[in-house]
Amino acid sequence: MRPILLALAASLVLSLPAKADDVTVAVTAIVEHPALDAARKGVLDVLTAAGYKEGENLKFVFESAQGNPATAAQIARQFAGDEPNVIVPISTPSAQAVVSATRDIPVVFTAVSDPLGAQLVKNMDKPGGNVTGLSDMSPVGEHLALIKEILPDAKTIGYLYNSGEANSVSLLAVLKAEAEKAGLTVVESAATKSAEVQGAARALAGRADAIYIPTDNTIISALEGAVAVAEESKLPLFTADTDSVSRGSIAALGFNYYDVGKQTGEIVVRVLKGENPGEIPVKTAAGSDLVVNKAAAAKMGVTLPESVLSRANKVVE
Repeated sequence: MRPILLALAASLVLSLPAKADDVTVAVTAIVEHPALDAARKGVLDVLTAAGYKEGENLKFVFESAQGNPATAAQIARQFAGDEPNVIVPISTPSAQAVVSATRDIPVVFTAVSDPLGAQLVKNMDKPGGNVTGLSDMSPVGEHLALIKEILPDAKTIGYLYNSGEANSVSLLAVLKAEAEKAGLTVVESAATKSAEVQGAARALAGRADAIYIPTDNTIISALEGAVAVAEESKLPLFTADTDSVSRGSIAALGFNYYDVGKQTGEIVVRVLKGENPGEIPVKTAAGSDLVVNKAAAAKMGVTLPESVLSRANKVVE
């Protein structure tokens, strides 16, 4: 009887679904704001769906640098010492810190506009080493077309950004090229920390016909200060980040960052299952939503055209 029982037990074990191994995924972001938080949740939800469940076989660690690059570097070194299975840095500054801190632990970055310009990888198709991830390069030409559709008489675009963030510097070069094609002029105003955002926005009043804010974590973390200036000066404010529209920008055409996180999570799962990150091509995020805010537009002296309202994925009243 004993051999028969052993055989039955063995067959039952073989018939059970494979259990995901115990793993640790360490996540860090330069700041916390709705878009980056949504990306983190997307990563976690995909891990859960793949069988990696927090509190069971997944340790999911998160640390925010609170907007401080030195803190980002400290977190990166801490994570490198802890040796998790995968590190997921969200945003360009956090990705740069993590990539500098480890050459061995798999890194899957996300919410990075220009991975080449940020020197995270040397080749998008064959990143090599221990790094891959997801780019969220903004469709800047489409952004300018949207601004022109809403403000046909606009001639000058004010670019509000952190000059110390590689992502935003890369986007400035793209913006200038696209603006020239559209017959627009770009004026810049920089804030290197969140406390400077309101003053940098105020410096654009009288110099620009509209403010354009890229996916810049410093600016977006202090968006309300820029919105207050825009309302006071009747200076229409647009963002590349759709989550910022409910916080007071007029409109944004961009990614749903929860979906960005899910797309990133799919790459993380591939790495956890044994794929070499250096052999996984860096992907560009898919999907683009148009979100508009009628109340914000009214406060800034703008009436949204029906052509924009009719095709919006979401209208904030």
